[in-house]
Amino acid sequence: MMFDVEKIRKDFPILDLRVNGKPLVYLDSAATSQKPLQVLDAVRNYYLTSNSNVHRGVHYLSEQATIVFEKARKTIASFINANPEEIVFTKNSTEALNLLMYSYGMSKIKEGDRIVLSEMEHHSNIVPWQQLAIRKKAELSYIPVNKEGILEENAFSLMEKASITSIMHISNALGTINPIGKMAPLAKENSVFIVDASQSVPHMPIDVKKLGCDFLVFTGHKMLGPMGIGILYGKKELLEEMPPFLFGGEMITEVHKYSSKWSTPPQKFEAGTPDVGAVIGLAKAIDYLSSIGMENIHSHEKELVSYALETAPENVEIYGPKDSSKRAGILSFNVKGIHSHDLSTILDSEGIAIRAGNHCAQPLHEKLGLPGSARASFYLYNTKEEVDALWKGVEKAKKLFGV
Repeated sequence: MMFDVEKIRKDFPILDLRVNGKPLVYLDSAATSQKPLQVLDAVRNYYLTSNSNVHRGVHYLSEQATIVFEKARKTIASFINANPEEIVFTKNSTEALNLLMYSYGMSKIKEGDRIVLSEMEHHSNIVPWQQLAIRKKAELSYIPVNKEGILEENAFSLMEKASITSIMHISNALGTINPIGKMAPLAKENSVFIVDASQSVPHMPIDVKKLGCDFLVFTGHKMLGPMGIGILYGKKELLEEMPPFLFGGEMITEVHKYSSKWSTPPQKFEAGTPDVGAVIGLAKAIDYLSSIGMENIHSHEKELVSYALETAPENVEIYGPKDSSKRAGILSFNVKGIHSHDLSTILDSEGIAIRAGNHCAQPLHEKLGLPGSARASFYLYNTKEEVDALWKGVEKAKKLFGV
């Protein structure tokens, strides 16, 4: 299928907005993506025609809601080559990682066990494991990042004695694509390998079996879906062993005055009423992405980031791999003499939306000796003209600051 960005943009009315009198240039999809009409219509249609609680009623609306809800689970599972019973619905990647920390970590980790992360992790993939290490008196180790923003492969051996390794697939701050396929086999037999795929599932083809991970998490709002829906993929045998994370309705088969019995996965981990509309919206987002082709989307973003690297103005320091083949469509940078927050404010006056700060990756910025950085992130609806607008806005900021 031919990739037609102008046709794609017509599905996103928000891109026609004007900000401060200027056309909106949205370069913050790593924080959250915009939503196409097809997704918005799917959520609206659910509330108009099928709104009901799932799994609980035998009336028509409840049955219809349950059918579309479980059909959505199959769509999501197929997208990453998993089985439906291996897909657990959460609110976001953060909740999915916390579920793993509580359900797997608290039941399996013992004093002295090793937990391995990397220095580039998002706070959501650091803080839960910090808390587990503190509570269980476990050892917390980090795979270092070099000056180019690439993991030091000679430190991958840390994983060989780890009980848990949890690594992001793509850095939300640098765009670095980590060699997950090379890392997964290094985990020892009695450990688990967790992948935070929040920045990869939305942007490139993902097959959990080929990755070799035990668990994988991602979030719907970064991939054209609604907010409030995240996914935990887990191997069936591991989910069956794990105790529940939350307790209440939906996750039980029997409740008596002094005892209860849990459902099987994935329902065991889905206590309470789910956000059915968000689940349906995510499935529709996946249909939309699949119709365009994940390889096409990945290639388009690589073309954009390559173009951005080639056309960057003087005095712009870009972080992460210099080789565009090793990075996704994320570009973090600073302009010498301008604080990233000031730069973001000036760009906003030009209608350009970027992120500024530490991008929930403070340890990484500390390692690189940076107080923060500006970040432009690209998606399927962005164009080279928008890259030009970004650098034009940077040139305006340089003139204002005299740098």
